Amino acid sequence: MKYLKRFVMPVLLLLAGIFLKYFLKELDISDDEFVSSFKRVGSILLIVSLSWAAIAFIRIIKQIFLEKYDVSKENNLRSRKFQTQFNILERILVFLIVLISIGLILMLFDEVKRIGISLFASAGVAGVIIGLAAQRVIGAVLAGIQIAIAQPIRLDDVVVIEGEWGRIEEITLTYVVVRIWDQRRLVVPSTYFFEKTFQNWTRTSAEIMGTVFIYTDYHVSFDALRKELTRLLESTPLWDKRVNVLQVTDAKQNSVEVRALMSAKDSGTAWDLRVFIREKLIEFLQKNYPESLPRTRVLIEGKENILKDEVDQTENSAEKE
Repeated sequence: MKYLKRFVMPVLLLLAGIFLKYFLKELDISDDEFVSSFKRVGSILLIVSLSWAAIAFIRIIKQIFLEKYDVSKENNLRSRKFQTQFNILERILVFLIVLISIGLILMLFDEVKRIGISLFASAGVAGVIIGLAAQRVIGAVLAGIQIAIAQPIRLDDVVVIEGEWGRIEEITLTYVVVRIWDQRRLVVPSTYFFEKTFQNWTRTSAEIMGTVFIYTDYHVSFDALRKELTRLLESTPLWDKRVNVLQVTDAKQNSVEVRALMSAKDSGTAWDLRVFIREKLIEFLQKNYPESLPRTRVLIEGKENILKDEVDQTENSAEKE
């Protein structure tokens, strides 16, 4: 029943068009020009109503299919794939329906029939002129179609574009909307994804690994840090129990770089897990190994010689005076 409501207005326009086109002549109106004008209006209403109904039907079919593919659930790779394809396919069909409808309406007028015919003759001179004038737009549309086929990105994919981390929120024929983590929206032309490199963290799977770097003194106990990392990971549901590694990745002049490597089911969870582990490891060092926190050492050698030189300089100055 909820779907039938979408056809109310198209049906009303269809009935009005049928009346004006086929039943108005039964009223025995002598003004032929008046009747011809209303028949033309009826034809326009028929075209608009059928186009409207076709678009509504396409969107209903899309909604029925997409209800079976929920992107909010875990492991939604297949759902995101179908949603991306259906969304772009819908836009292509709607674009074609609108284009054909405009062409048919224009062909009802003798004065502009040539314009209507030129819309279908895209390979002709008019098509070349329009193509040159709208080269970037056509390129963006073709890129949008290519996204639906090749799928370098899908809806809800986690991407990094121009240093911005976000999720694919909307894919159209000409542009893509990326929802940034701070709720900003980044609008990117479709051609960008075929001309420049970008990171797609969920291309084949949402699972991801995260890192936490801790800088400590050389006195730190690495075994104690490993045990604490394992205990922290096992205590939180953020960890997916795949990866748990702690390694010394660098030794600098005043500190040691320790990297904790862990895994999570998706990028959002990985971020929360990294924040949790970083905070708890620092607290662990503060409470149990405060001497292992980074520090700067200054060692002054030859203190006695320095004092002796200062005394000699003082005596020499006194003798000169």
